[in-house]
Formats: sequence, structure tokens, C-alpha cells
Amino acid sequence: MSAAEEEKKDAPRVVVAEDEALNRMDIVESLASAGYEVVGEAANGQEAVDLVKKTRPDVVVMDIKMPVKDGITAAREINEEFIAPVVMLTAFSQKDLVAEAVDAGVMAYLVKPFVPGKLFPTIEVAMQRWQQMTALRSRLSGIPATQTEAEGSDEEVEKLREQVEDLKGRLESRKHVDRAKGLLMEHMGLTEQEAFRWIQKTSMDRRLTMQEVADAVISQIDGDGAVA
Repeated sequence: MSAAEEEKKDAPRVVVAEDEALNRMDIVESLASAGYEVVGEAANGQEAVDLVKKTRPDVVVMDIKMPVKDGITAAREINEEFIAPVVMLTAFSQKDLVAEAVDAGVMAYLVKPFVPGKLFPTIEVAMQRWQQMTALRSRLSGIPATQTEAEGSDEEVEKLREQVEDLKGRLESRKHVDRAKGLLMEHMGLTEQEAFRWIQKTSMDRRLTMQEVADAVISQIDGDGAVA
């Protein structure tokens, strides 16, 4: 294998989703010139989801406003299958739109107009966050959801979880969550809102308490897992 082929093999694989052809071409050419391998191009959200499922890229660069299926909906579908990190391109900077993108699992976002010098660091941040999230998910997979999950209905499990949460104490739980938020902010570049939303969403997705997710974050990032 030649040096060029070896370099291409190690290049991050990217799917680009942008409904405006000229913008998409600029992004694709910029990525290629920077050493990324563009494995698919999509002109709408549904095409993006299909391409990501087919090619399993390392990262997805996606516009937030697209026909057929918008970028946030597409990102949510991609994240539900935990396929690849999504970098969202948007001409909007409203907080509610950013919060919606975070809820959909977007790892990073960039306000247009597209600037290659800003896109590349954002992609690297998204990929780094994704690797850390993957490690956390792997660690969390070893924690049982609840002792009675197989025995009761969803309603019964939820009642039990609430009782356990009350017994643990709201104050102690908050201390753990606050420390985990701080670690996510410091080591992964998340805002306080993003860190809290990630802990909250993960606790719901994994059927764990927020304190259990927080403890896993603390143990993964900080090592000793002790909370002062």
C-alpha cells in the first residue's frame, strides 16, 4: 500500500448534508483539501440519514434547514442508533434552536457563513466528544437499569426509581451532578446547559438515575470517583 493510500485509509470519513449545491461543493472541496475523505453527499435530511446508515462515517456535517427532513430530525435519528457525531451548520443562533440541536444529540454546531478554518476545529471537537461519550456509554452499559425492570410495568419501575431517588437525598444527588457537569464542561468543552442536558438525556435513555450517570462521568474522567 502506497503512502497516499495509507494516509487516505486513516483519514476521517465524512458525510456532508447541505441542500444548497454551491455550499455543499465548497464544504466537500474544503474537507478533501484538508485530508478528510468525503464518503457521501446529501441534499436533504432523509438522504443524509440513509447515507449515514449505509456508509457509517466518522462524522456528519449537516445543515439545520433542509427539505424532506430537517437537520435536527435527521440528527436525532442518527443519534438514536449511535452511528456518528453530528456537526450542525446553521444560519441561526437562537438559544432555543441550539438547545433543540443538543437534545437531538448534536456534538457541535457552527453558525454560517461557512469558514473552513472554523469548521475543521469544530469537527475535531465533535469527534473527540464522541469518543468520550462512547467510552461513557460503554461504562454505563454495565450498570443494571433497575432490579425490578423485568418484573413490573414501566409505571411501576418509574415509581420505584422516584422512591430510590428520594431516599438517596436530593442534596447528595445534586452534588454529584454538579461535579459531573463541571468535568464535562472542563474536559469536553460543553456549556453548563449542554452538560446538564446530556446527563439528563443519558439517564432517561439508559434508565438510570442522574446520580448514577454523574458517578460514571466522574469515574471515567476524574478517575477516583470521590465526591467531596
